[in-house]
Amino acid sequence: MQFFSNLLVISFFLLLSFGCKHTDRDVTYFNAIEEDIKDFSEPDFEDINPDLSIKPEWLEPNKASYRLGVGDQLEIEILGVGGTLTRTFIMPDGRVYFDLAGGVKAEGMTLGQLGVALKEALVEEYTEPEINVTLKEVRSRRAWVLGRVSRPGLYPLSQPTTVLEAIAMAGGLFSSRMSGSTEELADLGSSFILRKGKLLPINFLKLLKEGDMSQNIYLRDGDYIYMPSASSQSVNVLGAVRLPRAVGFKDNITLVEAIAKAFGPLSVARLDHVVIIRGSITEPRVAVVDFKAILAGQAKNVQLRSFDVVYVPDRPLQRFRDYFWLIMNSAAQTVAVREGANSVEGADGSPSLSIPISSSTGF
Repeated sequence: MQFFSNLLVISFFLLLSFGCKHTDRDVTYFNAIEEDIKDFSEPDFEDINPDLSIKPEWLEPNKASYRLGVGDQLEIEILGVGGTLTRTFIMPDGRVYFDLAGGVKAEGMTLGQLGVALKEALVEEYTEPEINVTLKEVRSRRAWVLGRVSRPGLYPLSQPTTVLEAIAMAGGLFSSRMSGSTEELADLGSSFILRKGKLLPINFLKLLKEGDMSQNIYLRDGDYIYMPSASSQSVNVLGAVRLPRAVGFKDNITLVEAIAKAFGPLSVARLDHVVIIRGSITEPRVAVVDFKAILAGQAKNVQLRSFDVVYVPDRPLQRFRDYFWLIMNSAAQTVAVREGANSVEGADGSPSLSIPISSSTGF
């Protein structure tokens, strides 16, 4: 037994010695140990001008009649026939079950269309039945409002609802009441709206601080509003890494540490073209860093800031502008899935999170 113990110790030190002496820059071995944690460089950030145009239709309410969906709660009654008043739901199969009608397709119909369908289904049981259908609760159209609001959660869109109205439904921005201050604790510059996997270029600072109503768009089913805490500490590490993720930190974090916490780059990673995006979605700045040179000790490490996005490409970036929305959409989706999952974790009967994923680079 002592022999095997000694053999294990010797093997450990041999491996440690190999890792310390290995200096071949072309090998994809990832060493996250930093020689000097106090000596950093500030990369050269450049301003980029993404397309921030807001489509006119986003500012118009949907004037079409409401189309029923799975989960909507209805009240149905055959007028003049006692005991028929019933409250029910549209079932997962898209049908509603009422009286002797059996299953009648309801998903995608207006209230009027459903009333006609129910009448046709009951005409053999009742003489010229008149059906009254009332929508009692909307559950098929909802929007997420998460982050530093008073009541984060999933809210029904029972009528045309703007961003400001949704934030009001969530109780408004959270403020530091314990200290007697009304200071808002949300980072408006980093807040965003995600729609079908794509970021919308809404400027929350202009909307909430300057009252710019051109930013107050109407929400659609599945929209996701996230207003992060101004004191949160995290960066997103995406692209050709082993575990793309949001990486939290306490006091500070470097580029080497962030990529290490994403379990290092993949073998296809282009480490000489690592991208750092800093700033809000409306005023972003970008820097391209030679991470390979940092690992080789030929360049200084980079100190990251909260909400930075680190993107490790698997091919050279010819035109960064073509990749900007792809990277930012991926970062927003990472945050959305994490925060949405946290908001429903352990809540019995809570709706499951569904964030549509898209690889498109535009809106």
